[in-house]
Amino acid sequence: MDIGMMLLTGLGVVAILIIGAIAGGMATFLARRMLVNRQIRIAERKAARLVHEAEKETKGLIEAGREEAAKVKATAESDYRERRSELQRQENRLNQKTESLERKLENVEQRERNLNNREKELEASRADIDEVRNKQLAQLQLISGLSSDEAKKMLLERIEEELQEETSRRLREWEVELKEEANKKAQGILAEAIQRSASDIVSETTVSSVPLPGDEMKGRLIGREGRNIRALEQATGVDLIIDDTPEAVTLSSFDPVRREIARLALTKLILDGRIHPARIEEVVAKTKEEVEATIQSAGEEAAYQVGVSGLRPELIKILGRLKYRTSYGQNVLAHSVEVARLAGMIAGELGANVVTAKKAGLLHDIGKAVDREVEGNHAAIGAELVKQWDKSPEVVQGIAEHHGETGTTSILGFIVSAADAISSARPGARRESLEHYLKRLKALEDIGDSFKGVEKSYAIQAGREVRILVKPEDIDDLGSMRLARDIVKKIEESMEYPGQIKVTVLRETRAIDYAK
Repeated sequence: MDIGMMLLTGLGVVAILIIGAIAGGMATFLARRMLVNRQIRIAERKAARLVHEAEKETKGLIEAGREEAAKVKATAESDYRERRSELQRQENRLNQKTESLERKLENVEQRERNLNNREKELEASRADIDEVRNKQLAQLQLISGLSSDEAKKMLLERIEEELQEETSRRLREWEVELKEEANKKAQGILAEAIQRSASDIVSETTVSSVPLPGDEMKGRLIGREGRNIRALEQATGVDLIIDDTPEAVTLSSFDPVRREIARLALTKLILDGRIHPARIEEVVAKTKEEVEATIQSAGEEAAYQVGVSGLRPELIKILGRLKYRTSYGQNVLAHSVEVARLAGMIAGELGANVVTAKKAGLLHDIGKAVDREVEGNHAAIGAELVKQWDKSPEVVQGIAEHHGETGTTSILGFIVSAADAISSARPGARRESLEHYLKRLKALEDIGDSFKGVEKSYAIQAGREVRILVKPEDIDDLGSMRLARDIVKKIEESMEYPGQIKVTVLRETRAIDYAK
């Protein structure tokens, strides 16, 4: 019994547990089903809302599309109307041009018909004229008693006389033109020679100044009872001037060679400190030898510079003396070298002998080396000197004729004369033309400065070029070109000058900043 009860009780408990488990599972299933149904209803509501919103958005897009389509249609219709009206206008213009061309064509055809009629009339007139001419010719032959051949002969003779007169007149005109062209060519040759020649000009005077280390040296130079100064003046042949000029003495002599010997000797004596008559004579003798060597070297150097070879030593020595000779402030040896180069240039342009022209140019003023010792003009003196040691009659003739003092002038004389004039008249060559030259440079710069926007003007290249610096904020690139043209016009109108003047306008922009 007890066992059976226990079994029944256990079975009841198991049944209860099974029923409880089934009931719990059903409850869980129902709960989940309710949750799923709830989620389905929420999803359906969201779907309905999205469909509603999509329908509203679709309606809005449809309305916007309709409005855009209406606008595009209106624009297209407007363009169509405009194009149609434009085509209509073009068609009207074409019709007008066609009508105009037709009218012109009718006018051309009418003119052509008129020309044909006139041509027929002209042909008829020509025939009438020929007939009248033949009749008149026959009458002229009867009246004059000349045949046609005789009349032609007479006419040809008259034409020949007229041609001779015309030929003579033309020849005179051509002669004048050739002379003008020859003058222009000569001016071009001279201008070219001037521009290709440049040299430093040495100015010398008749006095030389020698610096002293102190004023006490003046007493030593004078010496006891003036014996030192007398010895120096006797040995050199110059005047020694000792005055109140501080720390300097002056040497005066018309002979530049003597003055140079005295200057060098006095400088050596001052440096040596031993100043007495015997020492003075010794130093002056050595200095004379040095100056003679310098003169010889200067003559050889001048001949070498211009390419003249074969000169006799006597001529070289006399030529070297020109190193210490001046004319209007222009060193004569430098002037002779320049004339030789210019003469060679001119001879090359004219087809003359260049070597002979250079030799004549180099020696043309050699007479000035001894003109204080020999009577006569330096051209004749120089010709006689060269004639003694050079056997070239052309060179002698060119030297004698370079100042036009003889009766005739050869081509070499003209060449040397022209080269001499160019070298002497070149700006700055001589003191008498220096002031005029400086005034011309100042006038060029003043012309440049007179224009608005010009910062500074500079005359360079011996007055053959003017450089204009402009303010970049006032004048642009095109304004620079206009300014150059205006300056050229003003120079041409207001100045007289040889050759040509180049005007260069410079415009520069600078960017400046500072690092702080």
